[in-house]
This record gives sequence, C-alpha cells and structure tokens, in this order.
Amino acid sequence: MTDQASFPVLPGCEARSHIGATSVGVLVLHGFTGTPASMGGVSDVMVAADFHLELPRLPGHGTTIDDMLTTDWADWTAEVAQAYTSLAQRVDRVVVVGQSMGATLALWTALENPDVAGLVCINPLTRTRDADMLTMLDDFIEDGIVVVPGEGSDIADPDACDVSYDGTPLQPLRSLMHDGVAKITDRFGELTMPLRLFTSRQDHVVETADSDHLASTYGGLVEHSWLERSFHVATRDYDRDFVTAESVAFVARVAG
Repeated sequence: MTDQASFPVLPGCEARSHIGATSVGVLVLHGFTGTPASMGGVSDVMVAADFHLELPRLPGHGTTIDDMLTTDWADWTAEVAQAYTSLAQRVDRVVVVGQSMGATLALWTALENPDVAGLVCINPLTRTRDADMLTMLDDFIEDGIVVVPGEGSDIADPDACDVSYDGTPLQPLRSLMHDGVAKITDRFGELTMPLRLFTSRQDHVVETADSDHLASTYGGLVEHSWLERSFHVATRDYDRDFVTAESVAFVARVAG
C-alpha cells in the first residue's frame, strides 16, 4: 500500500467526521474508484440529524489512479474497521450506510460486528462474477495491463456530477472480487439486523441481480425500494433526495 500522504487529495474528496449530540453513530462508505463526495448528501442529512458520523476516504481513492493501484481489500477493510471503532467508542448504536463497494464493505462490517443496529445498502455489489469474466481479468493482469477504461460516474441526471476515476485498476478489482465479495456472498443469512435496500432499475456498473441475491438470502428484515430514475451513483442522481431522506429516517427508526 502506498502512503496516502504522498498523494494530494482532490478538493471535496476528503474524509469527514462529526461529533453528534445523540447516542447514535452512522458509518458512511463510498464505492470502488469513488470518493466521499459521492456520499456527501447522505452525510449531510446524518449530521443535520445530529448523529455522530464517520465517512472515511478509502485508501487509494480521491487522489490518482496510480495511488489506487497499490491498494486492495485488506487496505480498505482496515480503514473501515478503524472508522467503525472510532465511532463505536463514542455511541451506543451504529448504523452502516454504503453504496456499491461501500455496501459490500458495510455488509462485511456487520459480519465482523453483529451488534450493528442496521444497514443501508445502495446498489450493492454482493455476487462474484462468472468464471469467464474472472479468467479474463487474470489474463489482462498477466499480460501487464493494469488499468482499463471504466464507467466513470454512472449518473442519469445531466446536471449532476461526481468525482470518480475514469479507469478501472485491475489488480484492486481482482482483490475486491476474490478477497472481498467471494468471502461473504454466501454469508448474508448470518445477518439479522434490519436492512434498507435501494436498487436502481438501470445500473451500468452493478447488476440488479446483486440486490436480488442480497434480499433473498438475507437473515433479517429487508425493506427494498426500486429507483426508477437513477443509474448507479444514486446518491448523486435524480432519486438522491428520496435515498437520503429514507436513509436518515431508517437510522432514526432502528437506532434512535
């Protein structure tokens, strides 16, 4: 892993922390190649509700893609675990909110910490990909290809924007699939805390089948909403106000 301090953070992509006045904490997690900026609206409503907040910047994100090339699942989970510990030490109950890989990390956090009060997952990545896709990924890496063109910010609203790398770093992606998703995809039945799930009908990054898999195998109560107007980065898209309002209401309901 590269020292994060050696790569300047892009403006607006900094981590965020807030000391609230309640006994509830919210851990907010962004996605693969994304930044805390994508979860800015979510963090704003949590702070306005006076919940404690931790929104970490995952290693390798919000700087340059060269920075991300040296990071993997172990780096990201270590950062998330540190943020969770910081939050849990000052509150009675913690809810974890994540989008895309951030939702994968939220599910991992709940498996590691069963006392998590609730989960919010937005377009979560929950399934390993087929063998052909994984083989192709390995072949690219073996051929020395380190980055391929990516989706960038998958947003339907032409007036909305987000900060994300244009390319997809392959070695970190491989780690996400093999070290991350593959290890937890069959374990969602162990989770019993309430789950608030949001899924975009049109998502060009993560298949809707990932949400279906999570909802059908989850061990607790699931409240599932389909987003008809937004693409993958729903927190910055047409349905952003619905997602943020429902998320803060869910936190208040399960942990407040």
